[in-house]
Amino acid sequence: MTLQEFFKDNPRAALGFSGGVDSSYLLWAGRHYGADIRPYFVKTAFQPAFELADAKRLASDVGAEITVIEADILTNPLVCGNAADRCYHCKSIIFGTLASRALQDGYTLLLDGTNASDDANDRPGMRALKELHVRSPLREAGMTKQEVRQLSREAGLFTWDKPAYACLATRVPTDTVITQEVLERVEGAEDALMAMGFADFRVRVFHDAARVQMPEAMMPRLMERRQEVLGALRPYFQDVFLDLNARETHE
Repeated sequence: MTLQEFFKDNPRAALGFSGGVDSSYLLWAGRHYGADIRPYFVKTAFQPAFELADAKRLASDVGAEITVIEADILTNPLVCGNAADRCYHCKSIIFGTLASRALQDGYTLLLDGTNASDDANDRPGMRALKELHVRSPLREAGMTKQEVRQLSREAGLFTWDKPAYACLATRVPTDTVITQEVLERVEGAEDALMAMGFADFRVRVFHDAARVQMPEAMMPRLMERRQEVLGALRPYFQDVFLDLNARETHE
């Protein structure tokens, strides 16, 4: 099945929209094939501000009206407790919230941007999507991440080369309670590194210190600017460590 065939059979749908590579291309494709596809961004403490800004920009670029829904995810102990199944509970809340709002707007079909490269066995949130009957057109069409990036580039979407980005909660070790304060510190530190020109990295919490994971190609530049990096991160973390195991990117 192709995306064109999917949208011919399903011409009206609500999309869980993050502003990332996959959901951005899916939004463009839905509109390109004449579907009434409406993007919904569920804003929680786990998304940094730039994600919402990117989502709004992309929606505007393709002429879609974006709906932003606030969800106080940290009030749920199964989420902020940060057990190994946190992602399942988080996805259940996010897509449950989306489903309720979309139904009010007249949309009964929910979509997400999971692609064929995503390993269903490695993503606890997949179970929540299945339980809520969320469909993944990119996955159903057999489209890999590499294909989505190439087609996004051809479509002129600025997201085509956007690095993969996992939510801020993934920076906190499993079974360590997630708080608004620690999320804000992580976001501030990552914003500071992005402002310095670094990309595709992570700032992970390690015993109240920052453990920076960088792609191998960026490590020499980080070391050359070590003092500048320490100064930029000091408002958020007094202690900063560089993980010598280079960060591997997964497409």
